[in-house]
Amino acid sequence: MHGIANTAQAQAWNGHEGSHWAAHQDRWDAVNAGFNQPLLHAAAIGAGERVLDIGCGAGTTTQLAARAAAPGHALGLDLSAPMLERARTRTARDGIPNISFEHGDAQVHPLTPGAFDVAISRFGIMFFDDPVAAFANIATALRPGGRIAFLSAAEPEGNQWLRALTALDDILPMRGFGAPGAPGMFSLADAGTATAALTEAGFQDVRAEHVQAYGTWGRDAREAAHFLLDSGPGRHLLEQVGPDDQERARSRLVERLRPYRTDGALRLRSTAWLLTATRTG
Repeated sequence: MHGIANTAQAQAWNGHEGSHWAAHQDRWDAVNAGFNQPLLHAAAIGAGERVLDIGCGAGTTTQLAARAAAPGHALGLDLSAPMLERARTRTARDGIPNISFEHGDAQVHPLTPGAFDVAISRFGIMFFDDPVAAFANIATALRPGGRIAFLSAAEPEGNQWLRALTALDDILPMRGFGAPGAPGMFSLADAGTATAALTEAGFQDVRAEHVQAYGTWGRDAREAAHFLLDSGPGRHLLEQVGPDDQERARSRLVERLRPYRTDGALRLRSTAWLLTATRTG
C-alpha cells in the first residue's frame, strides 16, 4: 500500500474492525442492502464505463458496479487488508472478470488521472482526516464531466440502531458518540458540510438527497444486540466498563430492540445523504 494519511483509520480497519466486517460480511450487507438501489440509480452506470468504488470493503458494491458496467471495469479501493482479502475471494468465487481491487487510502492513493467515468461509495467517505483533500484526489481520477454518487451517514437521531445504543448512556461512556462534524461516521452528517467540501474539491452541480432504508440486524433482539456490541464501536464501549455493567448493557439493549422484530427478523432504519456531483473541466 502507498502512503497513508488516515493512520487511525488504517489501524482500526486493519485490526478488529476490519476483521469483524470481513468475517460478518453477509450480516453487514443485510444491514446496508437497502441503500444499494438508490446508490446505483444515482450513479447511472452504463455498459463499458470505468467505475471507482471508494471504501469498497468486502466488495459488494464493486461487484454490483462491475455487472452494471460490463464490459467495462470496476476498481475497488479500501484501507482494510482483511476486507480486501474477503472481496478478492468472493470475486474469484463468483467469476466476475471485469473487477480488481487495490489497497490504499483514497485521500492520498495515486490514482491514474482521468481513468474513470464514475466514482461511487457506500458509506466509505466519512472517515477522512481531510475530506476536501480526499475528494480532490478522487476528482483527479475522473475524466472531465465524470460523476460521483456517494452515501454518507445523515443525522444520528435518524438511525434507530444508534438511538437504541444511546439508551445505554448511564451504563456505557457514550460521550461524543455520533456527533455531527466530529471525526467518525457522522463527520458529514450536515449536508452543507458535505456539499461544501465537494465544491471546494472541484466538483460542480453538487446535490444532497436525504434517503433512508431499513436493514436486517439479526433474527431477533438478542442476536442483533450481540452483533451491535461486538462491532468496533460497541466493543470499544464495553471495554471501558466492568463485567457487571457489560451484562447490564447487553440486557437493556435486548429489551430496547425487541419492538423492532417483525416477520422473523429485526429491522432498523438508517438515514443517509446521497451526494451527487460532476467533475469540472
